[in-house]
Amino acid sequence: MTTPLLEQLSRMAQKLELPYAVGLYGNTPAPDSYLVFTPLTDSLGVFADNQPGIEVEEVRIALFTKTNYLGLRNQLTRALIDAGLTVTARRYIGYEADTGFHHYSIDVSSFRACP
Repeated sequence: MTTPLLEQLSRMAQKLELPYAVGLYGNTPAPDSYLVFTPLTDSLGVFADNQPGIEVEEVRIALFTKTNYLGLRNQLTRALIDAGLTVTARRYIGYEADTGFHHYSIDVSSFRACP
């Protein structure tokens, strides 16, 4: 059976030595770069026999960094693709002047056969 998406993302963040949290990063003070994983969907694809055939998981990865976000964006994208995940969207959200963080998001999905 394939590993759930949040587990895959957690392992990837550990390998890249990037702090991460699911939903909300609560550690203070925040490091100069960190990730927040927000689950978006967890659906079952139904086929002709009315039985689920695939499970689709989607997660938004929020990258927060006080440094140049481009290098981290590229590193994350490469790691996601190398892990066999599908990157469905990437966008720069903006610079948060009150915190000094650039905010960039990457949406990713995985597909696996239903158990």
